[in-house]
Order: sequence, then structure tokens, then C-alpha cells
Amino acid sequence: MQNRALGKGLASLLPVSKSQEGETSGHHFLCVVENILPSRAQPRKLFNKKALEELAESIKEQGLIQPLIVRAIEGGKYELIAGERRLRASKLAGLEKVPVVVSEAKADQVLELALIENIQREDLNPIEEALAYQELQQKYGFSQEELASRVGKDRSTIANTLRLLGLPEAIRADIIEGRLSMGHARALLSLESDEDKLKLKKKVLEQALSVRDLEQLIRHLKTAKEPKTRVQVLRSQPQQRFLEERLSRHLGTKVKIKSQGQQGKVVIEFYSPEDLDRIYNTIIV
Repeated sequence: MQNRALGKGLASLLPVSKSQEGETSGHHFLCVVENILPSRAQPRKLFNKKALEELAESIKEQGLIQPLIVRAIEGGKYELIAGERRLRASKLAGLEKVPVVVSEAKADQVLELALIENIQREDLNPIEEALAYQELQQKYGFSQEELASRVGKDRSTIANTLRLLGLPEAIRADIIEGRLSMGHARALLSLESDEDKLKLKKKVLEQALSVRDLEQLIRHLKTAKEPKTRVQVLRSQPQQRFLEERLSRHLGTKVKIKSQGQQGKVVIEFYSPEDLDRIYNTIIV
């Protein structure tokens, strides 16, 4: 399938054909709702009940202004390519027929076209979008660059969206339901442990934390988990004094520890050649 621009809408990208039933008006005709079958390639999995009811009320008052896009299949039926939300709302509104545009799209193009249509309308939640990208990659072998070209997004956006599939299932469910934003998801992806991801996700939901709040929590968590180096130990003044006292008692002389950045030195005082020999023998032995 050749690359196509998204700006003019999906209908402008598809070749149209004469319908199997009814009279056409341009590229449109009224199709019996029961003859339109949902596509198995539909990338959108979640339909908000309240939003559907609101759309259904609008359709009752104004009618369905924008036609659905379908392709002809066997038995006088049509497979829906774009507009499942509008089709569901039309059924709720009690419409028996809806306007459609019949496309000559082949079966193996339906997933790609359905994805493009939903992305244009920003109808997919991030997880649905990621799953659709994954299916396109697995089914057609598209690279991230090819996906980006087809859907009109940056490759980095595709990559970041696909990374969401690496999140624990519980977090993915919260993203689908809208309890977590894409920003929260990106922040949680910076953690290595699924246990840490789930703990912080719980805090976000319980305390209604913003993305910035979550990022700050993650920074604190990572700092607390960093293993302390010897230099970091030396930077602790109480610990440094403790080490100085232990060395002084062991060597029988004054010992001073000095640290500078990532380096430092230990100063051992001696007061005569004999004292130096004694300290030397103590260290060697």
C-alpha cells in the first residue's frame, strides 16, 4: 500500500466502487444497518457508554452527517472499515439505514485503514494504539519508520507508544480506562522493577498525583536505591570522624581523612623516625 497523507480525511484516500444495493448519490448511499458487519481488524476495543449515548442523542436530532466507510463482502453484506463508534450510536438511536461510502479496499488493507481513521480522530487510547502498531508490525513486517510514514507520526512517537506494551497488565488496564495518562505511563517505564511500577502506580491513583509528582517520586526512589560508594561514605561527616578515630586508635597517632570530589587522601602524622617505623610495622603486620 502506498504512503498517503492524512490531512484530507480517510475517505479521500480510498478508491470507491458502485454499491451492491440501492441508488448511489455520488459516492454515498443509504445502507441497512443490519447489513454492516464490524471489522475484526478494529483497533479500538473500548467504547465509552456515556459518550455513545450522547452521540446517539445527537444523531437522533441531526442525523448521521458523516458516512461510514465500508467494503463489499459476500452475501450482500458490508465490512465496516471506519466508523464503528458512529455505527453503534446509530443503532442506539434506532436508525434502520445509515449513509456509507463503499471502498475497493482489500481485506489485508482493512487493519491499516481502520488504524489510520482512528488515529486521525484520536479515538484510540494509548494501549489500543500500541496493540494496533504491534499487529501491523507482526502481520505486515512494517518497521517503525514505515509505520510512522503511514500514520503521519514521528518514529520516536511510534517507539514510545510500543514501549507501553512492556508495562504490567494492571497498569495497562488503568491507561485503557483513563485512570493513568500517557505521561504517567512514560514515567513508570523508567523504572526497572515491575514491583516498583505497581507501587508507584498505586500512589498515583490514591493521591491523585500529577506526572511531575510521579517523576519526583521516581527520582527519590532511584537515589535511595543507588549503592553507596566509598567516596559517598567518606562524605558523611559522622562516618568520616568515626573512621578517623578508629584509625587513630589502631595506629597510635593522629589520622585525618580528606575527600575532594571523587577522590581523597588519608593523612597519618608521625613525630620521629622511630614513630614512623612503628606505624609502618603496625600497618604491614
